[in-house]
Amino acid sequence: MKVWAVVVAGGSGVRFGGPKHACTLGGVELWRRCVDVFHSAGVQGVVVVGDVPGGVPAGERRRDSVARGLQEIPDDADWVLIHDAARPLVTPELINRVLERASNGDVDGVVPALSVTDTLKQVDGDRIVATVDRANLVAVQTPQAFRVAVLKAAHLIDSDDATDDAALVERTGGVLAHVLGEPSNVKITFGEDLSVARAYLARRSDSG
Repeated sequence: MKVWAVVVAGGSGVRFGGPKHACTLGGVELWRRCVDVFHSAGVQGVVVVGDVPGGVPAGERRRDSVARGLQEIPDDADWVLIHDAARPLVTPELINRVLERASNGDVDGVVPALSVTDTLKQVDGDRIVATVDRANLVAVQTPQAFRVAVLKAAHLIDSDDATDDAALVERTGGVLAHVLGEPSNVKITFGEDLSVARAYLARRSDSG
């Protein structure tokens, strides 16, 4: 398979208090750390979307940024990995696990996911109205892998409520599978999340 990656680093970081991708973890900017890992995993090329050296200008929404990144993917690419720079602890092992499942050839996309461990409640205002069965629920991460042609077609859908690329592919009838994600593949959303990521990184250093 010819595989490329798009690293999305264009968010404004409103909840974080500023652009997250420019923060450093272990002395390396979040977006650059992601790029380095994708290269080490052997992908053919990496497109970064955001205000970074060599980056493609970001769009207004996340999906607009992904669409701009897709425009830079060569026509002969088979699969593309979409990853958020806000997940700087992605590993080559996770990338390879996603691509190994994709290589089976029976799906249009693969997402890493973790089982939901918290009890989930459905609410109406401040009232709890039901307990949601979590047995068949997972929390998804990135990188998410897609057939390039399928994802490009999915991005033609006019939708503002899709929270990830997998949701767009679902709406086109695409077939998706999931593989085991990694607890350390945390998403930096709030300032305290960066502290959590630093703790995971320190643990890796101690065990390595």
